[in-house]
Amino acid sequence: MCRHLGYLGPPVRVGEILTRGSHSLRTQAWAPRDMRRGGTINADGFGVAWWSAAADDPITVSRYRNAAPIWTDPAVDEVLPQLESTAVLGAVRSATVGMPVERSACAPFTCDRWAFSHNGVVPDWRRTLPAVVAEFARAVDECGAEEMFAPARLLEAESATDAATLWEVLRALLVTLAPDRERQAVATALRMLVAAILDRAPDARLNFLLSDGAQLWATTCHHSLSVLVTDTFAIVSSEPLDDDPRWQPIQDHSLVTAGPGALSIDTLR
Repeated sequence: MCRHLGYLGPPVRVGEILTRGSHSLRTQAWAPRDMRRGGTINADGFGVAWWSAAADDPITVSRYRNAAPIWTDPAVDEVLPQLESTAVLGAVRSATVGMPVERSACAPFTCDRWAFSHNGVVPDWRRTLPAVVAEFARAVDECGAEEMFAPARLLEAESATDAATLWEVLRALLVTLAPDRERQAVATALRMLVAAILDRAPDARLNFLLSDGAQLWATTCHHSLSVLVTDTFAIVSSEPLDDDPRWQPIQDHSLVTAGPGALSIDTLR
């Protein structure tokens, strides 16, 4: 059901983050250790997003994606290591049966300063997610933001997958609830989305990873996650990248907020 990781800290080579450690994200693509009955390998594409300063914008997000397995792409070793960033979000994909294997279906999904990845599945997502959007539309009707949750918004998804469509719903929540990317407001948006989906699809697997290049947010809902946070850097990953004893496993149904020197783990319920 996919693997992902997020990094914040001193500048690193983008390609190096994807291959860092004895159990790197690239290794997890073909030899994951904890898929929890969510597949066996992650060979249906990959992607990576990174943030950089620009003359006309304090920070911008870029990305690279490929529908082929990460271990077959020479850009990981030959091109991406030439790029440096203080923030990176990467993902490898295991496509749910019936969903397309294409570049546009690969995380990260991006907009403005945001990058998002989903490790999991939403059963019957074509019915579940429109119902969630309708619920949110009713909730914000008095705020004058109902256009953010118009059903047609789901047609803007890059690909006909649960993850791409999830991003459209979350993006609307972030615009409505967290226009300034305030940490607790973002956490509230994530909690609302998870709760609304689980109300309709209790078997959904909802490990989210979200970043604006300055902070990492993650959820655990039926899939594994570990964090390694020091005074200088923070890494959130589906599985530990190496045998460093400082890796901390995250309990199920948790909401993680992380950055260099800062880690908050709260209940997702």
